[in-house]
Amino acid sequence: MILITGAAGHIGNVITRKLVEQGHHVRALVLPGEDISSLADSKPEIVEGNILDYPSLLKAMQGVRFVYHLASLVAIVPEQYAMMRKVNVEGTANVIRACKEAGVKRLIYTSSIHAYGHPDHNLVIDETLPFDTDRGKESYDQTKAEASVLVQNAADDDLETILLMPTGIIGPYDYKRSEMGEVTLYWMKNGPTASIDGAFDFADVRDVADAHISALSKGRSGEAYLLGGHQISIRDYRKVVQKAAGVKGCEVYFPYKLAYAFTPLAERVYRLLKKRPAFTRYALKTLMSNSVISSKKAIEELNYKIRSLEETVRDSVNWWKENQARILPSLRNIVKSQTLS
Repeated sequence: MILITGAAGHIGNVITRKLVEQGHHVRALVLPGEDISSLADSKPEIVEGNILDYPSLLKAMQGVRFVYHLASLVAIVPEQYAMMRKVNVEGTANVIRACKEAGVKRLIYTSSIHAYGHPDHNLVIDETLPFDTDRGKESYDQTKAEASVLVQNAADDDLETILLMPTGIIGPYDYKRSEMGEVTLYWMKNGPTASIDGAFDFADVRDVADAHISALSKGRSGEAYLLGGHQISIRDYRKVVQKAAGVKGCEVYFPYKLAYAFTPLAERVYRLLKKRPAFTRYALKTLMSNSVISSKKAIEELNYKIRSLEETVRDSVNWWKENQARILPSLRNIVKSQTLS
């Protein structure tokens, strides 16, 4: 049996879908009252619990051989910083402890490229870099780095641990309306739309899910694997989205300094509207950081395959055209759902 924490999230629901299709018995750990519409098609065994509630977590692991730990929180507003640390670090420690107590054979942890911090621009980011645990307690990067160290150090003869480090996730099945999902929707219209400086590496959620499944049998215990895709500037990404959507709107370009200056005001407005901001200060800094990624190790050891960016964007645009009306954004829902996404 396979347990997935964060099963209703973007990566989680795609992994669940693929595993169920392959005939695996999948148990999805979800928060009490969480929106699990993303799991309706795959129909896994649903168990309510919380990685911060150890008894419920341990109960969910009974009879489980493999665990995918995807549950995490990205703090959008300052009020979430303390909870982000609890979920990402303390929650991961709970998962490790429960795996060992329940006799789980293999733990696959979905970390992030951000666990490596922001390396110098003259470096190619690969698995030889150390996890950056000195980013500041309010940093999402640091919480993922600390959790990654915990998982890597937990590997022993009884519990195998593997870390998967995706870059920016894009693609269909985005039921929680991620930041890039919101931006894609914003660009899928005629008329003027904004773009900004910066670039990042984006990976298709389906390719990342396939790598997770491959890690069940191919990953080496104690190892980390970077899962990248295509590096592209935000201005060029907008063009790819507009082409896929069949629209052509005027670009309103904001240089980085100007965009960053207005972001605090935009974040406050979105909070009042209870919606996710299109770009946060954290996102803007990330887009200006080093995003030259090597996925060589995952390609060689996990048979990781990277489809074209055009295919990913086209499928994402088509999925949003079919599903946008029934997936409404809400900051309140985001705070709740991302605790296990």
